[in-house]
Amino acid sequence: MDNSGNNSPSLISREKLEDVASWVSATVVSAFFSSLERCSCVNLATTDPDDDDNPEEAKDRPLTYSSRSGLLLWRHFHRLYSGFAVAATPYAVLSDYIIRSWFLALTQLTIGLSSGLPVSAPLSCSKDSGPVVPTIPLLGFLQRVQETALKTYGKSSFDPKDYVDLSLKFNLSTTVEAFDKLPKTANGSVSVKYLDAFIGEYFKGAGEDLVYADPLDFVPEPHGFLPKVENPEVRAWALEVHALWKNLSRKVSNSVHQHPELHTMLPLPGPVVIPGSRFREVYYWDSYWVIRGLMASKMYATAKAIVTNLISLLDTYGHVLSGARAYYTNRSQPPLLSAMVYEIYNRTGDVELVRRSLPPLLKEYQFWNSEIHKVIIHDAEQGNHSLNQYYATWNKPRPESSTMDKKIASKLLNDPEKQQFYRELASTTESGWDFSTRWMRNPSEFTTLATTKILPVDLNIFILRMELDIAFFAKVVGENTVAEDFLRASQTRQKAFNSVFWNEKMGQWLDYWLNNNAACEESQTWEAQNQNQNVFASNFVPLWIDLFNSDTPLVKKVTRSLQSSGLLRAAGIATSLTNSGNQSLMLRRENKTCAHRDFPNGWAPLQHMIVEGLSRSGSTEARSIAKDIAERWIRTNYVAYKKTGAMHEKYDVEKCGEYRGGGEYIPQTGFGWSNGVVLAFLEEFGWPEDQKMDCN
Repeated sequence: MDNSGNNSPSLISREKLEDVASWVSATVVSAFFSSLERCSCVNLATTDPDDDDNPEEAKDRPLTYSSRSGLLLWRHFHRLYSGFAVAATPYAVLSDYIIRSWFLALTQLTIGLSSGLPVSAPLSCSKDSGPVVPTIPLLGFLQRVQETALKTYGKSSFDPKDYVDLSLKFNLSTTVEAFDKLPKTANGSVSVKYLDAFIGEYFKGAGEDLVYADPLDFVPEPHGFLPKVENPEVRAWALEVHALWKNLSRKVSNSVHQHPELHTMLPLPGPVVIPGSRFREVYYWDSYWVIRGLMASKMYATAKAIVTNLISLLDTYGHVLSGARAYYTNRSQPPLLSAMVYEIYNRTGDVELVRRSLPPLLKEYQFWNSEIHKVIIHDAEQGNHSLNQYYATWNKPRPESSTMDKKIASKLLNDPEKQQFYRELASTTESGWDFSTRWMRNPSEFTTLATTKILPVDLNIFILRMELDIAFFAKVVGENTVAEDFLRASQTRQKAFNSVFWNEKMGQWLDYWLNNNAACEESQTWEAQNQNQNVFASNFVPLWIDLFNSDTPLVKKVTRSLQSSGLLRAAGIATSLTNSGNQSLMLRRENKTCAHRDFPNGWAPLQHMIVEGLSRSGSTEARSIAKDIAERWIRTNYVAYKKTGAMHEKYDVEKCGEYRGGGEYIPQTGFGWSNGVVLAFLEEFGWPEDQKMDCN
């Protein structure tokens, strides 16, 4: 419908109509949500088997995920809207606004019914004042303990996460009462003697809420393990990496299930594989590369248990949490659950796993396409593209890093600025790239984080992968309509990549920055200057998807761009070209957070996605480069392991065999995704018997 001024009622302004629409939306949401019962029966379609609508007309409807009753309500409003839209009356614009408000209400309802998110009030037109998920009383108290511990013990070796991972021995009120009675100095500190005694008496140690779980499908040397690895030294090392799965296997303690109010650990139905060190709980996107390693280790039951746990979080909270702690309920991580299910199905042919996973995956898809994560970009060819961004439902200091966050935010002038900075912090951790200059308006100033103003290339690739996976799974279980819908959605997103992210001159896909002053607009117009032309490894992640790596001319162009980008180094692919080393040192001295994702750090997930994309292409040159990068990465992991006896979270790509420090915590070992990528690379590329493994 044309909403131009020529058709508007003369006595009613557009602003008044928007107010009416917003009021109707809020009223409908409140009334319907209080009366409708939640339904676990999942349906996703643009057509109804009991409806004789024109199938061609159905193709033009947006994808809708809801309970069946919600879907039918949506359809009735679709017909009603169509009727109003063609009515040639002086009040056609008013009709349009009112019906659009009902559409908004129905959208919020279906999201709320499927995800459990609060929907009693509509979002502000500005996402900066968006929703905040409530937390539990235990976390507020543990943050008080965290702040006191910093004052008492000082900054040396202080890790704020340790204190929010503590479990109570007694109920919260008893523990708070004892804490309040501790003798305190004027600045709020407690003597080391008293605080040590209090923590020992009233808390279980951080990490005690997870206990060791012996993986039942582990064998010291699985049948058919890494058949391409012929070098005996490399094979012996690979078996040691394989054995690390036993060290990293855990299950939630009985106390968490019986007394969840005493823990920040969340109950999970099955055993988990943790990353290692301070990361004592299962993490979302880490688990994809853990599962890739478990596939090489033939540990299919352990991999399926990880998926079951993540689905449990999705069913409970409406999205897969960043990690299985109460302080992670306000955000997710890069959505790779569908990719995990695909890898397991590809190895095992487990159709029942696919059937069981499909409804939760539809639910996750709706979460990532809800209002707070979705942005419409209007391109130069008059096309509209729906793309996605990271956006945490949180605007306070992160409990696991509260003391650090407050310290950094202290330089900001007012509470609204601090709240927005806290939201940017949490949204950046949702990206998995915490932290990088990729998200900063000013690379030298950490408080300029602006993740919620960016459409990231890699997030949209993960959602494209999700669309392709769901289409595949739906076909496997006979849901052909769903398969067709998601195949169309993936084709639409592919067009968006070409229009919004692709930069022909650079031969890369670039993050897109949103305009600051466009928060209340329904869409934004694409501008070339809004592409971030700095080089990041994420610019090449689209190669991971077959839609792109199957295009040989495109692969050749992107491969040449990668070769000349400066990212390829002696020991792998650098995350960026920005060296924040001096900044890292300064920030660590001040107990602040720094950009430890940047140069010269190399991270296993990025190596794997780019290498796998290149190796699956039809370009001989790209496959050769993929093999070379994989060998460099394997070699640096091997040499560092031989020197330190451990696998590390990140490595220095300029120096073979060196791992990296920096960031808001000390270097971590273990390490889930590093183990997984090394095993996946060795399975794919092998290691010849006569090929050396040293750095020379």
